[in-house]
Amino acid sequence: QHNPLNSDVSEIGLGLTGFGVFFSFLGIVFFFDKGLIAMGNILFLSGLGLTIGLKSTMQFFTKPKNYKGTISFGAGFFLVLIGWPFFGMLLEAYGFIVLFRFDFFHCFLLD
Repeated sequence: QHNPLNSDVSEIGLGLTGFGVFFSFLGIVFFFDKGLIAMGNILFLSGLGLTIGLKSTMQFFTKPKNYKGTISFGAGFFLVLIGWPFFGMLLEAYGFIVLFRFDFFHCFLLD
């Protein structure tokens, strides 16, 4: 059966994820503004949680094969918060690539 509440929550999650990417991009454009980057990270992670569900999000980040990417992304987020946005974004980008590499390349190869 179709659950309209789940659909609405997923749409809100996609919106938050989009705003997260947008704020992170603005933070980079404005010479690594730590406030914008931190806001982008929070929006991105909360949007991801609402889009695929909190349980699925936690399972994704805590899979043993994703530990390296999760730790890198988390450490980068911490560096952004303490005032080192350039190095934080580098570490976050590395973590993002490690976390999502297989899924993205797999999707591109199938299309």
